[in-house]
Amino acid sequence: MTQRHFSVQPEDDGVGAIGQDRRGADRYRTVWRIAKVMRNGDAGLWRVRNMSDRGMMLAADVPISVGEALEIALSDTVVIRGKVVWSEGGRCGVAFDKEVDVAEVLKRLAAEQRATGYRQPRLPVHTVAEVVTDEGSSRIELVDLSQHGAGFVHDGHFEVGKELDLVLAGGVKRRAIVRWSRGERGGFWLTQPLDRADLESIRRFEG
Repeated sequence: MTQRHFSVQPEDDGVGAIGQDRRGADRYRTVWRIAKVMRNGDAGLWRVRNMSDRGMMLAADVPISVGEALEIALSDTVVIRGKVVWSEGGRCGVAFDKEVDVAEVLKRLAAEQRATGYRQPRLPVHTVAEVVTDEGSSRIELVDLSQHGAGFVHDGHFEVGKELDLVLAGGVKRRAIVRWSRGERGGFWLTQPLDRADLESIRRFEG
């Protein structure tokens, strides 16, 4: 593979009005989707702007370096690996390590999203947050985060349906409801989603 096969420029999404374009043998399709991106010990939720058989354009406001190796999880089962070939103005282009059939990938993702039990991308974290209830405040360990929820470990005193305030690092605060609890694990549902930009890097929540 050479970079000339993946030449989408930052100022051009590489797609036409119908969401598909051709450059040589490649096909570009508009994809408005959030992906979990793993890189060098960090993870974040980035926007997928478009995708082809050979690469994709991602959008994120965190620093991105040319040559970085990325692992891009479009779902729990669809994971693609590649390297950054350009980065500018909050966008970057990624060339895949191996070509994919973009039409088949998008078809599979659509089927997964319609299936029962589908979950949005979650970020693995190891951080402590504060929970505030009518009875007072306490600290809790979070194990994953998404825009709409958080997974946690606890000592069994959180009942399903309990409402509370969840305070994350940096003072990010959301009203939450205990959605499920089994053994020492549980999950919060956030009544107001986290901003996607807050989740572009989990490093702000670590430590």
